[in-house]
Amino acid sequence: MTSLVEKISHLESELAELRKQLISSKVSVLIIGSGGREHALTWKICQSPRADRVYVAPGNAGTCSEGIGTCVENLPHLKAEDLDGIVRFVQENTISLVVVGPEIPLVNGITDRLNDVNVPCFGPSRAAAILEGSKAFSKDFMVRNGIPTAEYKSFTNYEEAREYVINAPFPVVIKASGLAAGKGVLLPVSKEQSLIDLKTVMLDGAFGDAGNEIVIEELLDGEEVSCMAFSDGNTIVAMPAAQDHKRLFDGDGGPNTGGMGAYAPVPLFTTDMATEVIQKILQPTIDGLAKDGRKYIGVIYAGLIFTKDGIKVLEYNCRFGDPEAQVLLPLLKTDLLEIIFACVEGRLDEMCVEWHDTASAVTIVGASAGYPLQYTNGKPIYGIENFPSTTDKESHILLKKPFYAGTKINAVDKSVETSGGRVLSVTALSTSGISDAVRHAYDGMRRIHFDGMQYRNDIAQKGLSSIRPSLKLGILGSTNGTDMQAIIDAVISGRSNATIEVVISNVKGAGILNRARENQIDAVHVSTKDGGKSREDYDRKVDQILREKQVDLVLMIGYMRIVSGFFCDAWRGKLVNVHPSLLPKFAGGMDLNVHEEVLKSGQKITGCSVHIVTDEVDAGPILIQKPCAVEDNETKNSLKAKVQQLEGEALLETIRMYQDGFFPTFKSLTSSEILTYADAGVNIEEGNALISDIKPACKATRRAGSIPDLGGFGGLFDLREAGYGGDDTILVSCTDGVGTKLKIGVDIGIHDTVGIDLVAMSVNDLIVQGAEPLFFLDYYACGRLDRNVAAAVIKGIAHGCTIAGCALVGGETAEMPGMYSHGDYDLAGFAVGAVRRKDLLPKNISPKHVLIGLPSSGIHSNGFSLVRTLLNSVGVSYHETCPFDSSKTFGEVLMEPTVLYAKECCKLFHDNLVDGLAHITGGGLLENIPRVLTSEVACKVDGRSWKKYLPPIFSWIASLKKVPKNDMFRTFNCGIGMVLFVKPENVSAVIRKLQKAVVIGEVVERVGSGEQVLIEGEPW
Repeated sequence: MTSLVEKISHLESELAELRKQLISSKVSVLIIGSGGREHALTWKICQSPRADRVYVAPGNAGTCSEGIGTCVENLPHLKAEDLDGIVRFVQENTISLVVVGPEIPLVNGITDRLNDVNVPCFGPSRAAAILEGSKAFSKDFMVRNGIPTAEYKSFTNYEEAREYVINAPFPVVIKASGLAAGKGVLLPVSKEQSLIDLKTVMLDGAFGDAGNEIVIEELLDGEEVSCMAFSDGNTIVAMPAAQDHKRLFDGDGGPNTGGMGAYAPVPLFTTDMATEVIQKILQPTIDGLAKDGRKYIGVIYAGLIFTKDGIKVLEYNCRFGDPEAQVLLPLLKTDLLEIIFACVEGRLDEMCVEWHDTASAVTIVGASAGYPLQYTNGKPIYGIENFPSTTDKESHILLKKPFYAGTKINAVDKSVETSGGRVLSVTALSTSGISDAVRHAYDGMRRIHFDGMQYRNDIAQKGLSSIRPSLKLGILGSTNGTDMQAIIDAVISGRSNATIEVVISNVKGAGILNRARENQIDAVHVSTKDGGKSREDYDRKVDQILREKQVDLVLMIGYMRIVSGFFCDAWRGKLVNVHPSLLPKFAGGMDLNVHEEVLKSGQKITGCSVHIVTDEVDAGPILIQKPCAVEDNETKNSLKAKVQQLEGEALLETIRMYQDGFFPTFKSLTSSEILTYADAGVNIEEGNALISDIKPACKATRRAGSIPDLGGFGGLFDLREAGYGGDDTILVSCTDGVGTKLKIGVDIGIHDTVGIDLVAMSVNDLIVQGAEPLFFLDYYACGRLDRNVAAAVIKGIAHGCTIAGCALVGGETAEMPGMYSHGDYDLAGFAVGAVRRKDLLPKNISPKHVLIGLPSSGIHSNGFSLVRTLLNSVGVSYHETCPFDSSKTFGEVLMEPTVLYAKECCKLFHDNLVDGLAHITGGGLLENIPRVLTSEVACKVDGRSWKKYLPPIFSWIASLKKVPKNDMFRTFNCGIGMVLFVKPENVSAVIRKLQKAVVIGEVVERVGSGEQVLIEGEPW
């Protein structure tokens, strides 16, 4: 008889197995919201292997760009406040989980509605969300549960509230009790202002119904932090503390906003403080709500302040903060989707949640002009389309990414434009500390521009141990110095940690000199007569003044002189000019002439450029560009005014860019220095040695007709000796590369097999014409020649030529410093073959032709951009062991060289057994087979027919269910590298002559304009 203990043990085993199956199952997720927080949630959830389809309602211009293929879909017509629509959508689309970003749906009860239809929702119930929905409730709750907070009182009567403010013995904060989009808090600076603000809220209705009840509390003094935790109603897991920046302007000035930036972790928040917050605030909050019958599932957010009397709670939120989510989610290492399921299933205590403990994250918010009050939408956003998400040269930068918020896709040209107050944020994640993350976040923000964009320049300054040193500026100008005023204003307000040491002009009465004197800045006129007769003599005088003032950076603002080579060299890398156009357009022009030329040419977009000054006018490296639209009624003067405003912003960002170390570096030259080709980074001796290394391998590829002379000016080949004399010979040439497969080879150090790939990609294309491959040439390009790597690659090319039966007759090795990062290289190959005119393929392909497939060895050399993105999305590295082959890593499987089909196919050509071939490269079966067909025929393919030959990498990719079936067949070869078109009577002979070949389909008549490749079934 089975004991009770054994039964329990058996049931526990079954439960564990069921849970294992559940965890591995794919899910569809609906994310509610449209801000930067929701973009960050979408980005993070899409990294989970369990995420099958992700919907975002309504989403923004960034959410729909996450994931692979059709993994993510925006629902622009489904608004966050439409509870009925949300419930209907989840029921009709079998949604597995709903994740709620903003507070309004939670306070309105979306979680309750979804739970009623058995759909789990990550977010508290209506009863629990009141913690944010009513500040009066939350304050009373804190008092009942002994959670420290400021002294307060709630009011619905204006006169009673007014009396309280008048008699309060402390400065007060006035809060709307209801929801006010994060902006319902007023911080008056005096008793008089307090009374004005009170009237604005309670009588004038500044916050609408949210202000019907208010909370007046004591203004506490101290540093504020945001502490969030995951909760399943019983257990909590705290996140790193973050610090938000609520005020609009630097130095915490201006009105309150939804948040202008954040950083995490917070250095002042110690481990002891974290323990105290968990024990005295977060856990008691969850326990107190549970005791009241308000079980809390989701993210609990406590806004804290460190006072002289200890840590106190300022407010609660019932969801991720925004922009805190944009720094916390990048810091999270554990699968967010698994954490969320653990919360909604009440098993958070089983999770081990890990963070990037050695990293720091910073996010900067870019907002529309006029925010948080009135602002205009529909402004084009420039620079975001080419934003680099990672920095290859700097491995300590784990992330550098924009998260979109108030954005939308323009319906006409598909560009991204503004559609909200907070438009986007840029997040940087660095393992080299907060200061490095700050540098890279601002570097990212400088790459983006839209008309009226505003952002703070002091995000995370409180977290830095030291402030960047002040920068000493020297300014050269000949005109009014309007752009300089933006710098003066920024210095006075503290927005820029710089000083203008001197302003120098070649024009005695220049407005820029008067402007300098008005602001107590040294103003110096250097006459062309005083400086000497030559341009260099003049510049030496200017150089002397700048050096006496110990200037760090020189700005040319409307400087109507071309500086000498001496001056360019003396201030190399420290001399910049602002030009009133988007260089290189309209280079060499000045002032109004440039704007006049812009209008004459019909340009729709112009702007300004800040560039390093070099010997060549307006041709130095561009640092920053700020675009703007050219309106239909624009004049040269109105355009000048518009561009000048951008010039001031661009110069300020240039100063910050210099301080952050993002200027290009230059070597200063003297007349005694001699430069060689080696100084430029090109090693001729290394190149010559490489030729000696590879000559034996290249000679081994000799065949009839080849006349090898490696290192000469050209490769020679004798057609007659190869058997192709006569007038009926046609030459066939093909060229190709290896694509981003090279990135994997570089990352894991496999270089020889890519040479085989290079030959295969061109030769396999060549034999499709019925041609015999005769000779091959290669092109190898790199930034710095690594002789061992190059030799391995070219020896691989020689090996590929041997397999293909063609001669490697020559090539080019190009060492180009600055074009490629160190360690990177690129390849191109060129194959030439010959065929008799009568033997040209394809011949007429008609119904009843049989399709014979020749198996591939794996991915071959197409689709690697998708493969690399796919592996990254599921967190798999190239060095991990394959689950389907424990003897190989993923990198080794992916680097399996492309099969060369030349020798086998040439035997078939000789016996006239094949009427056509299709090389399955980029575009897969669906795009390459039709290249052989006329418009009257199609092909029926049995996708199950080559299952026994299928490389397991394709089954693994298909099992992830991230790439739709149609995309699989349109991107990859899916196990078939070459397709032969054979008459039925020749099928047996072909199969006998080939080691591995399988009938995969047949040619049929095409129905109307239907698809030309119809694949039934799948090989995986």
